[in-house]
Amino acid sequence: MTLAIYYIVFASLILFVFNSLTNRLCIEKNIPDERQVNVFRWINIMITILLLSSYVDVLYAS
Repeated sequence: MTLAIYYIVFASLILFVFNSLTNRLCIEKNIPDERQVNVFRWINIMITILLLSSYVDVLYAS
């Protein structure tokens, strides 16, 4: 159970960092607001899939 709590904190930190980087990318590349929603959605979905798959991998490895 403690592994899940640590992993949730880790995943939240990773999502925050990637959203910050995505925001910086959108600002530097002057991406329109209409497209920014799709960019954030796409990146958040992909990062969430990666985090879930790595959690399952760690869960079954131990």
